[in-house]
Amino acid sequence: MADTVSDTHTHQDLVEAAGMPVGSGAVKPEYDPRLTNEDLAPLKEQKWGAYNIFAFWMSDVHSVGGYVTAGSLFALGLTSWQVLVALVVGITIVYFFCNLVARPSQVTGVPYPVINRVAFGVLGANVPAVIRGGIAVAWYGIQTYLASAALDVVVLKLWPGLAPYADVDQYGFLGLPLLGWCSYALLWVLQAAVFWTGMETIRKFIDFCGPAVYVVMIVLAGYLIYKAGWSQIDLSLGEVKYSGWDALPVMLGAIALVVSYFSGPMLNFGDFSRYGRSFKAVRTGNLLGLPVNFLAFSILVVVTSSLTIPVFGELITDPVTTVARIDSTFAIVLGALTFTIATIGINIVANFISPAFDFSNVSPQRISWRAGGMIAAVGSVLITPWNLYNNPDVIHYTLETLGAFIGPLFGVLIADYYLIRKQTVDVDAMFTTDPQGRYFYRKGYHPPAIIATAAGAVIAVVPVLWTGGPGMHTTAQYSWFIGMALGFLVYLGLIRRQAA
Repeated sequence: MADTVSDTHTHQDLVEAAGMPVGSGAVKPEYDPRLTNEDLAPLKEQKWGAYNIFAFWMSDVHSVGGYVTAGSLFALGLTSWQVLVALVVGITIVYFFCNLVARPSQVTGVPYPVINRVAFGVLGANVPAVIRGGIAVAWYGIQTYLASAALDVVVLKLWPGLAPYADVDQYGFLGLPLLGWCSYALLWVLQAAVFWTGMETIRKFIDFCGPAVYVVMIVLAGYLIYKAGWSQIDLSLGEVKYSGWDALPVMLGAIALVVSYFSGPMLNFGDFSRYGRSFKAVRTGNLLGLPVNFLAFSILVVVTSSLTIPVFGELITDPVTTVARIDSTFAIVLGALTFTIATIGINIVANFISPAFDFSNVSPQRISWRAGGMIAAVGSVLITPWNLYNNPDVIHYTLETLGAFIGPLFGVLIADYYLIRKQTVDVDAMFTTDPQGRYFYRKGYHPPAIIATAAGAVIAVVPVLWTGGPGMHTTAQYSWFIGMALGFLVYLGLIRRQAA
């Protein structure tokens, strides 16, 4: 049975509904209420331009975690040009894959969990939704904790008498000091407030966050250049250990690190591309926000980090720690607050919006988009993310095990939309539980997609868990690629065998 072609205009005709607010989803009368609400339905109007997508990626990159990750690439023992080549290749791969993920959601106007109904079945789509939502909850808690730690720097600088309350041994509960609890609670509420106001406010917020960090980064770099001089800039953070062919495996590892860092937001990028006014706008925003922006930000990071050596006598790769060493209360407060805001930005776009759609997809009539987000927010406290973050083994096994599923989910989605469906989707069929529905399959589930995801994840997680095995540490760097390739190939094989 051939699918109904759906291009960038078709879904606009499918979602006309009188009285629906601009920019919201329009629910057609024949849509099954068990599968839809206004948040999951195809958008009535798509308004985001290239700058909005560009700002999304700036918010995703310009955080404490992005700063540390970019800086770590220049400390791998490679020459600066080798690192830059790895950066360009890695981020170009991310750009290409993001465009692939963006198109089906931009064309249909639906978020990530809904577009998965085509491959996984209208009920089976909850499998990738819950997996992605679970990963986002863990990272949401960790990013909120990192932002609260940056806020603690400001508080202690302004009121040093509060230092005892920052000591977990004196005033601690569940592994976090009283000051940490207060900072975490404040940021938890602020993020929830921004999220609760809806996507339009979030769009405005991220439009501001990315550029704001650039301003502070440039001022910080300028200050360090003023103190140390241009001649002290060194794009190699540490000793160059690899040359010739010996550098190739390290460069490949750096490329894999870049792709893995973006694997989460890349998987559910459809949650944002659905708002794009055209696929061209999304593609342009991706170009500016990924290859151009990430490369510029990485160079700015390494310049700033390298200058901490002559200015402060040691290499500092944490931007909050760097600004805390400046002998100016104003500079410390401005810098720490900016990175705090930036981390809130990435947290909302990468780890709040995703589970909001994912959990809403599980029970659309009981769980709205806002309710789904609040479930994630509450869950992020219950896992005590500061303990997770401070225990490398726990964070390794928890997040990387879950992350092993991201690759196969990506592979299945891409294989289904581009090779099986030939970029055609029946939008109405994604919202019906009629057994004759195109995407109902077997009781709402599509076994090939679930089998392919499980097979890819099981094999991809082996090097992550079996770290002591021969070559496993090196192989673990490529778990996303392994899982993606297996999910892609197993799904194609099962579908073609089914059709034979």
